[in-house]
Amino acid sequence: MSTRPWSSEKQRALEILVRLQHLYPDATCSLTYLTPVQLLVATILSAQCTDERVNKVTPTLFSQFPDAVGLANADLAELENLVRSTGFYRNKAKNIKSACAMIVTEFGGEVPKQMEQLLQLPGVARKTANVVLAHAYGINAGVTVDTHVKRLSQRLGLTEHSDPIRIEQDLMRLLPQPDWENWSIRLIYHGRAVCKARSPACVSCQLANLCPSGMGS
Repeated sequence: MSTRPWSSEKQRALEILVRLQHLYPDATCSLTYLTPVQLLVATILSAQCTDERVNKVTPTLFSQFPDAVGLANADLAELENLVRSTGFYRNKAKNIKSACAMIVTEFGGEVPKQMEQLLQLPGVARKTANVVLAHAYGINAGVTVDTHVKRLSQRLGLTEHSDPIRIEQDLMRLLPQPDWENWSIRLIYHGRAVCKARSPACVSCQLANLCPSGMGS
């Protein structure tokens, strides 16, 4: 299958975006939460863990510790036990407790709305900050780069980098800011359903003629 001679990489990226929006019109964040702090905690727990698993853990966690004050004052061993099944539970519990303590002492108990402030919180890098800003506050500050976004952006030829920050910078240059987060969400859906890590379904992929990795070459 040959590719159409797109006049620029940006034009190709925009066509990919349009197709993703058509394929996954109802795509949204898969994590279950009620407040910004709950989204922050769920996103921290999602590192190297499925959203499905996180969503099985957080109802009990949030029923006992629903806000930043409760999580900041929680017994660390109890937190570890509650999040154990998400993996790396000691670090995650420590970061959640410490981040919530900082939210209480430095930000009046509210998750901050600025990237620079979010990045001060323990356990929070740009991926987590982007998710929280976009889905809790409607602020598209960047492009969330998880393992799916990284893999698909590389396969689609939209970046040559492996570092998430460099990938994010490439995508921010190619995509309109209002679509930064919905790009990530839909690319994640596509990565789960079609462009899987070990066996991508290139033959049935509706992005194939836009993808240098999907032409059978």
